[in-house]
Amino acid sequence: MASITLKGNAINTIGSLPEVGTKAANFSLKTVGLETKTLDDFLGKKIILNVFPSIDTGTCAASVRAFNKSAAQLENTVVLCVSKDLPFAQARFCGAEGIMNVEMLSDFTTGNFGKAYELEIIDGPFAYLHSRAVIIIDEIGTIAYAEQVSEIANEPNYEAALKVI
Repeated sequence: MASITLKGNAINTIGSLPEVGTKAANFSLKTVGLETKTLDDFLGKKIILNVFPSIDTGTCAASVRAFNKSAAQLENTVVLCVSKDLPFAQARFCGAEGIMNVEMLSDFTTGNFGKAYELEIIDGPFAYLHSRAVIIIDEIGTIAYAEQVSEIANEPNYEAALKVI
């Protein structure tokens, strides 16, 4: 179980992030168009998983904006922004913000992504949402980088994550 904080208050996730060098767990997530995407749809490219509790919070929105800006310059790389938000909320945000370089994916149907990557929060006001994390998967499906942000209100370390690409 990972211990993180929300505005300084301790909360926990169901486990720990996958270790660098291990095989990435498969996932099945919904696009803003309600299509299903799996890990296999992105293999052959480097994958940045930008995971967060909700697009409707300032820090989560900031991380999507930051990765959207960076993604435009990355070769053979896709940025997947994953939350349990409904695809309609994700589409609304992207439309209003002009977000075009990342793909929004939702884990609202089963929550299995949060469980497989051990990011589901188990207590506190964000229980059942995903904690903030960045995971990079290489072209063949191996974890190349994993950061569990210790304070949900903080942004991830973009520089460290992008250095892996």
